[in-house]
Amino acid sequence: MKTIYFDNAATTKVDEEVIKTMQPYFTEKYANSSSKYATGVKAKEAVENARKIIADKMGAKPSEIIFTSGGTESNNLALKGLFFANYPTKNHIITTKIEHDSILNTCKWLEKQGAKITYLNVDKDGFVNLNDIKKAITEKTFLVSIIHGNNEIGTIQDIEKIGKICLSLKVLFHIDACQSFTKSLININKQNLDLVTLNSHKIHGPKGVGALYIREGTKIIPLLHGGGHQWGLRSGTENVPGIVGFAKAVELITSKDIDNMKKLRDMLINGLLEINGTKLNGPVENRLCNNINVSFGNVDGETLLNYLENCRIYASAGSACMSNTSEKSHVLQAIGLNEKEIESSLRISLSKHNTEKEIKFFLNKVKEIVKKLRSV
Repeated sequence: MKTIYFDNAATTKVDEEVIKTMQPYFTEKYANSSSKYATGVKAKEAVENARKIIADKMGAKPSEIIFTSGGTESNNLALKGLFFANYPTKNHIITTKIEHDSILNTCKWLEKQGAKITYLNVDKDGFVNLNDIKKAITEKTFLVSIIHGNNEIGTIQDIEKIGKICLSLKVLFHIDACQSFTKSLININKQNLDLVTLNSHKIHGPKGVGALYIREGTKIIPLLHGGGHQWGLRSGTENVPGIVGFAKAVELITSKDIDNMKKLRDMLINGLLEINGTKLNGPVENRLCNNINVSFGNVDGETLLNYLENCRIYASAGSACMSNTSEKSHVLQAIGLNEKEIESSLRISLSKHNTEKEIKFFLNKVKEIVKKLRSV
């Protein structure tokens, strides 16, 4: 029986073209990109070409792209680096209650260092109120940090309007775009973005590589000190194969892929809502093209997942990043779900490789399983 993988918000299968592009940088062009001899120069050229590809995707300059080990490091560099660059003159950060844990836990740590954090509420679909952002900004505020496309419920915030608020009040604006990059428009000038967190493994690139866009002229303190790589902002020998693979993944995704994921997403949502007592979590409009999150009445989500796994169907209950804990989803709590609704929730996240046939098979199976579990 073929495996059906519906947990692409956790990670994605590396594209075969990406693997082919990376291969020479493991076995032939493996020199350190900081080395001055010919093979090192070729490795450096590959890194700089990748930097340009990723920058061009957002309308940025290549020199504004800093490669990291992934989204968690990029988020940490953005928040901690800006805090230490601004403290004690300014110490206030505004964020939301539905951020990724790498933002929320960084904020909690920064509070112990003297930061003041405002955690904004969101509405039932996960949208932050623009007036709440405006009201929260004070003379001590140096940063607004908002997740662009939510990893659990798919909500896409109106970053252009938020960016205008931040620009008018002279506050830096950072977005976590790990789930939205290449799936939703990001343009750093049109949307007034000062920092953008990216990663590779959510878009069919390799794990262990990400990036942080930092607008030219932004003062930021590095987390890592060493050989002064990447303009001193992120020391450490560059992961050349990973960086090359990341850029190739960015090149490969097309508008046709996005449209197809939207079509499959809507087919899945409509099919799941045919099941009595099922509720869609997150918005109908302005939703990530590959995200579906539902709660089933009178069904335990973990039990449902186990039954699906027996059918070789893999999805997620809540956020995969929190699967090693027993904590309830802070995102589902923030949009007002009660404990039973949270416990019965299922997140399905698609990729460009999923098919209509898989959607139909999944819907048939989930309807059977829900009926069986409810009868018990």
